[in-house]
Amino acid sequence: MKKSASQQALGGEPPAAAHEELVWLLGQPHLADYLDFVREKVVGGEAMDPRALADEWRAANDHLHALEVAEAGIADTAECLALPKAMRPLARALGDYPYYRDTYDTLPTEIRMVELSKLIASQSSVSPGFSGELRARLGAAPTPEALFRFCLPIERPQPAVRARKTGSNRWLFTSDSTDFRLHRAQLLDPAGIARLATFGPASHVLALPVGFGSNFLSVVKSDSRLLLQNGYHRAYTLLAAGITHAPAVVQTVTRKDELAVAANEEVVANAPFYFLARRPPLLRDYLDPRLGKRLFVHRMQTSVEIEVRTRTTTDYRV
Repeated sequence: MKKSASQQALGGEPPAAAHEELVWLLGQPHLADYLDFVREKVVGGEAMDPRALADEWRAANDHLHALEVAEAGIADTAECLALPKAMRPLARALGDYPYYRDTYDTLPTEIRMVELSKLIASQSSVSPGFSGELRARLGAAPTPEALFRFCLPIERPQPAVRARKTGSNRWLFTSDSTDFRLHRAQLLDPAGIARLATFGPASHVLALPVGFGSNFLSVVKSDSRLLLQNGYHRAYTLLAAGITHAPAVVQTVTRKDELAVAANEEVVANAPFYFLARRPPLLRDYLDPRLGKRLFVHRMQTSVEIEVRTRTTTDYRV
């Protein structure tokens, strides 16, 4: 009997440390993306039968079509409730936090209790292993304060970052976190930087910070729909633990130009799919074995490479 794609991916020895398990949402556009992902990222994926992969994807797609009928309009019923009293002082304090102010400085924003299972999901996968670590950190019966700080942390462990110089004017920064990124470039006054080593007086310092995002659980609200923008692993962890509602930053958008500020490129490019479809992909789908396929993948890392090129021109003033 031919093994299914999931059996092929899960067969053999347990994954080594260089591998991790992902739950991939099957049945969503596009089949070609799934086939490419398996071939390039899944352990042993290049040897898997593409016909078996397509069969599993098709079965999931058929299930989604059935859900479009059975659960039509369900995304329009997601609850977005006021915070309980115990969380309101924490929300006021968060509003004064610099990372919060800098991240949400453009669109109308509030902190609300959102219904997790009906959040629209645009991310194709989550890591159950990382979710397990989060679950242990959360505890069995979190208090309102613990739940708030789990979803909207001010202090959190920083993932490791490796930095090395790869050329005379080139540097490579690498982290296992998918949240690792380049921040905005900044022009600084050298007088405010301690222990700045220069071979002469410096007039300016160009800073290119690398690091992580604010890491708040956040959603984008359009009419009655809520799309999960950030915090997929925490939302997945809470839902898997039986917690139905969680505090989140809610950004309200009323037009596509605002959506481009609040959401990622995938959501902006396919806005009708997420905000107008009768039954878009939801966070609960990760927990549906007919849709959430478990695959062992090569552990991924995020790299930021910075190269500096200078050009000096001397000419007569006009």
